Amino acid sequence: MQKNEQTHNADADDGGTIRENTELFHMKEQGEQPLSLTSKLDLLPRRPGCYIFKDENGKIIYIGKAKVLRNRVRSYFTSRDDGRYLYPLLVSRIRDVEIIVTETEVEALILEANLIRRHRPRFNMDVRDDRTYPYLKVTREPFPRIFLTRKPGGGRARYYGPLSDVTRVKDTLNALKQACHIRTCNLKITDESIRQKKHKVCLEYHIGNCMGPCEGLVDENAYTDGVQRLVDVVHGRTAPLKDLLEQRMREHAKGLRYELAARTRDQIQALGNLSRQQTVVSLSEEERDVFGLAREDKDGCITVLRIRQGKLIGRHHAYLSRLSEHTDDGEIQARYLAEYYMPETRAVPAEVHVPGPLSGEQHDVLEAFLTEKRGKKCVLHTPQRGKGVRQMEMAAKNAELLLKEHRLAKEKRERVPLSLVELHKHLNLDDLPWVIECFDNSNLMGSHPVSSMVRFRNARPEKSQYRRYKVKGVEGPDDFASMREVVGRRYRRLLRESAALPDLVLIDGGIGQVNAARRELDEIGLNHLPVVGLAKRLEEIVSPFDGGVLQLPKTSSALKLLMQLRDEAHRFAITYHRKLRTGALISSTLTSLPGVGDAKAKALLKHFGSLKNLKNATPDEIAKVPGFSVAGGRRVLELLGAAEDENGELGELNGTHDE
Repeated sequence: MQKNEQTHNADADDGGTIRENTELFHMKEQGEQPLSLTSKLDLLPRRPGCYIFKDENGKIIYIGKAKVLRNRVRSYFTSRDDGRYLYPLLVSRIRDVEIIVTETEVEALILEANLIRRHRPRFNMDVRDDRTYPYLKVTREPFPRIFLTRKPGGGRARYYGPLSDVTRVKDTLNALKQACHIRTCNLKITDESIRQKKHKVCLEYHIGNCMGPCEGLVDENAYTDGVQRLVDVVHGRTAPLKDLLEQRMREHAKGLRYELAARTRDQIQALGNLSRQQTVVSLSEEERDVFGLAREDKDGCITVLRIRQGKLIGRHHAYLSRLSEHTDDGEIQARYLAEYYMPETRAVPAEVHVPGPLSGEQHDVLEAFLTEKRGKKCVLHTPQRGKGVRQMEMAAKNAELLLKEHRLAKEKRERVPLSLVELHKHLNLDDLPWVIECFDNSNLMGSHPVSSMVRFRNARPEKSQYRRYKVKGVEGPDDFASMREVVGRRYRRLLRESAALPDLVLIDGGIGQVNAARRELDEIGLNHLPVVGLAKRLEEIVSPFDGGVLQLPKTSSALKLLMQLRDEAHRFAITYHRKLRTGALISSTLTSLPGVGDAKAKALLKHFGSLKNLKNATPDEIAKVPGFSVAGGRRVLELLGAAEDENGELGELNGTHDE
């Protein structure tokens, strides 16, 4: 692949290297193969965004949008011809796919239009200009009007959008205008026209949709407050208007004005429809580059979202290698910015947003460099609120996905998950920990004590090997004794069955739990089996007996793997504990009914599974349970209904299910 820009010397220093890819940075190391299309399809996220298909020469041939990228892109390779012209030819020429993740489907729609206009792919036939989408216009006059327009710009007004799903937006806007009492007329209202009584209130005033500004029946500030509430909804700040409408609905209901209460309820339900803030496109002339950074072990990825005239027009990315855990994010960003904007052909925008704070000296030097190259002021900063933060999050998410794809390509080449390599190195293990088992305890003040064991193979869950345990030989909330019992039961059984042992045992807990597990393993002759703990408070790795602590950086894939194991074991244990506790509560509720003992309660619970199913059953269905007749079933339902009316136990106990 040809490089059209300066390449960083890979051996320049040990602070990390940057490799060129596509227009800017090259993702291939010597001997490295790019990730196959099949592997990329497996990594697609279940998020909205745009997908870009390329042919064997790397040329863009099709750009599309999706509500769920994983489903839409994979459908090209798993479904039949969808009937579109040239569809079979398009699919036959796809050799690569790139994605850009967005926050909403609306953003994906606008981004698709921007990218198509920029690249003009062969197979995109119908390109809809995003200027045909409606915008919300708020006029600048004493009593502002709010309406939709397809021709933004010009005149004294504020614009919000573009907005999709026009029919729903219109209905929602009408409902909210009524809720905020915004006028719908186009009268030119001034202080002079009010004094001279030029206008008369119309039907909208008499049916309660308008406050009559044309006759001066409402203060201008009060009217403007209503306008601001509706604008807040467009920005996603729905709480103030929602609180007001809920209070208004309660007042209507209290005054027996049920029709007005119902209309207000509908207005509350319509609030969410205008609350999607568009971060991909705006009417402003904003010109900025937004940087996102993702790190894991010694690898990293930086993305650059290029926004021009308020539109996201493209994305660049670079991979970083040989990063040190002592290299902070600010230093990485500073070095990359200098590298990225060094070529003479690279344009500098008015704003550059970076994800983390730079040191004062770094910030000043870089901002001066960017300003000098641009020829006028360039602002370098980290946004703290609003649209800038959302754009930064979008850049970071794209960097995470690209880094995951890049590391998977390395793992396929080396055929070993990188997290296992890191874990092997940090824990000084004799062998790679291909199989790891993790234990966790769960109880409530000593009641229903349980434990769980989850197993990961090749750094992935092996759910068929998960195990749950009822702690039998421990009285009270003794976490150490519970851990010792369960570990002993697990590995004594494996020894009896001559089954394969794991390469590493992980304990969810501190030095006490780890020592308990270590003593039990030593007692049954498994001295060689390595054991470590993961303490929750500081995510420290704990060694047995000596209490040695290893604290890995948050970017370590080894630490992330151990945390994933710990969290999965905790989820599995707490799910089992809740199931047992709920079963006990349900059983006690049934046995409290006259004529229902332990045997009948267990039979009912086994047959119906939950109190909710039992309550919804008929007497004939209950009669199918051994020990019950139709009359007995009718009696059970009556008693359950009385118990629910008395203390609401059924509502508390329903809805808990095992996984």
